[in-house]
Amino acid sequence: MNLEAFNLDPQTLLAIAGMALVTYATRLGGWFAIRRMVLTGRTRAALDAVPGAVLAAVITPAVLTTGPAETIAAAITVVAALKLPQLVAVALGVASVVALRAILY
Repeated sequence: MNLEAFNLDPQTLLAIAGMALVTYATRLGGWFAIRRMVLTGRTRAALDAVPGAVLAAVITPAVLTTGPAETIAAAITVVAALKLPQLVAVALGVASVVALRAILY
């Protein structure tokens, strides 16, 4: 086993720590911005939809640009997520992309 792959230079470590700090500061800033607001109705619904929208925005480009196996597996996962528990949907998605890659490539 090559242990050089596990070495972490200071610049990489600093970049990871900086990204973690910025991510945490963004979340904390959002909390400070709305901590005194009473969230009801449409505002609460909109804020509840943000995590799913961000996830879709991150995943969609990769799904649509990698290949047909990944695109079909993503569609299978979405349909499964609507009907099955989340862990089952993820497992089905992983299994489907493995099977589709074996069949299509």
